[in-house]
Amino acid sequence: QGQLVESGGGLVQPGGSLSLNCTASGFTLGRYDIGWFRRAPGKQLQGFACIGRSVGSAFYGDSVKGRFTVSRDNAKNTVYLQMNSLKVEDIGIYYCVALFGCHTYYQDNPTTPPYAYWGQGTQVTVSS
Repeated sequence: QGQLVESGGGLVQPGGSLSLNCTASGFTLGRYDIGWFRRAPGKQLQGFACIGRSVGSAFYGDSVKGRFTVSRDNAKNTVYLQMNSLKVEDIGIYYCVALFGCHTYYQDNPTTPPYAYWGQGTQVTVSS
């Protein structure tokens, strides 16, 4: 009955910024580590970020380190992804995922992790 819904995707120019929201309904988001995954056209699923149930812990893959920031507001049942300095290589469908642990799933891995909920995805396009 629970759902995880991403929003905020769209089209931006290279070097631009975009922010995504991930909102849970039907379950308590604060009980889970939340991972961010993306799928670029013609490529495998890639986990690139994860934030723990503790707000102060966030982890990033080399592909986005220094450019993307994950945060959460458990009172709003929402996780955020701020994306800056976007590149054409960032194009893809972005998913937030309620995980049982961040483990190494943020390290640009192609692996689909064990999960409780998986969002429907939102499209991010970077083009001039």
